[in-house]
Amino acid sequence: MTGRTAADVGMVELEQVAAIGWQGTSTERLGDWLLRAGSGFTGRANSVLPLGSPGCGLDDALGRVEDFYRRHNLPPQFQVPLGPETSSLNDDLDQRGWTAVNPSWVLVADLDASLARCRPRPDLPAATFEPAPSSQWLDGYLYRGSPLPDSAAAVLSNAQSVIFGSLADRLGQAAVVRGVLTQGWLGVTALTVANDRKRTGAGTHLMAELMRWAAIRGARNVYLQVAAENHAALALYDRLGFVTHHAYHYRRIAGI
Repeated sequence: MTGRTAADVGMVELEQVAAIGWQGTSTERLGDWLLRAGSGFTGRANSVLPLGSPGCGLDDALGRVEDFYRRHNLPPQFQVPLGPETSSLNDDLDQRGWTAVNPSWVLVADLDASLARCRPRPDLPAATFEPAPSSQWLDGYLYRGSPLPDSAAAVLSNAQSVIFGSLADRLGQAAVVRGVLTQGWLGVTALTVANDRKRTGAGTHLMAELMRWAAIRGARNVYLQVAAENHAALALYDRLGFVTHHAYHYRRIAGI
């Protein structure tokens, strides 16, 4: 990473880092493909990440994929990062009837530069960080606007160097976030601001607290994934200096 900015890192390298930071609870290798299952909680934990060759023909590989997800009682799907490395596979899946859904962005920033954009907020309390999600933290995290399923905690906790941040004041919990450190990267997920604290700066303040926590532990860059339709989140991350690294979407097959 020496001498490279966050934006300089290749798509495959960054996706490999992100796959360590958010994992399925059950995984299997098929050549360079990573098959992941996590009881259905989140697309990333329940999809194939195809970063290379499966080591066999595509039809055989798709049969192995379908068998893996059948064994886990889940619909088969791919998370396809969009770049030259995956363009042929993306076209092949499209021709075989795998429909593209949930377009999303991977955003990156140089950690120090992003921190410099965070105005100090002495009126807001310091964040607290714990190695496991408390019941209160879980209550504060809304995934795509919905409460979490019972299977969520296992997926959220299934990573090394993971931390769960909370911002609370006299009125209660204002915001939560999950961070994970991997190879000098801070991965940010699960940022949720309570409905009655939106537009108060709580989200930006908690992001700054998390980035400071990561900087002390050697992180130099930061990444996150956000759905393309989440305009409020995209506006926040733009203010914090994040730029688009690449896009991805999921591909699902009908009738399975």
